[in-house]
Amino acid sequence: MNNWMYESRITVVTGHLGSGKTEFALNLALKLSSAGFSAALADLDVVNPYFRSREQKEFLEAHKIRLISSPDACVDADVPSMPPDVRILFDNPRLWGILDIGGDASGSRVLARYRENLRSCEAKMLFVINGNRPMTCTPSGIIDFIKGIEETSGLAVEGLVNNTHFFERTEPDDIMRGAELAGEVSRLSGVPVICHMVPEGAAFQSLPDIAPLFPVHLYMKKPWDKIPAEQEF
Repeated sequence: MNNWMYESRITVVTGHLGSGKTEFALNLALKLSSAGFSAALADLDVVNPYFRSREQKEFLEAHKIRLISSPDACVDADVPSMPPDVRILFDNPRLWGILDIGGDASGSRVLARYRENLRSCEAKMLFVINGNRPMTCTPSGIIDFIKGIEETSGLAVEGLVNNTHFFERTEPDDIMRGAELAGEVSRLSGVPVICHMVPEGAAFQSLPDIAPLFPVHLYMKKPWDKIPAEQEF
């Protein structure tokens, strides 16, 4: 059971560049909305100009999820401009929010800006692990990365999300390898593994020895997938 989803009204999602944190944030918002919660997704990622929650604005709004992001004038700019609507997450106790945060020092400084608000709301910060990324392929590398985020933001990571994958080529063995890595990080850091992201589909509905599973759909397209066929070269 994914009861962790309902333990905190505000969830902060962070992770290394390319970890899949935006995909996780999107799917989490959708699951909360489908469960009957009034949900909002705040795109506060000032690090990655390619994979951003705001790319799915129309899709999210169609599913009754409020998107909070930089003004439209800055939609294609990689600038540290924070949307003023973020305040609504802290002021409206009936709104369940997910904050999609960039995974480096700049992203951590964004968190520091809202530190006291997040503490007062008892927000929970989660770290998405993708063992296929160079900086997060070893327990020591992951722990160092987490410590850096914690030191800059002044907030603690309270849960780990295993998302070791190869996009559409993901196999059950990839998930299991990621689970082993996340488990070792948990053992060394004391931070629990809260779930294992798996692609939707029968092949991933039951994996031995790991739980809970968090089935996700792939919504975020890679930049090269967006190029029309006639423009490819």
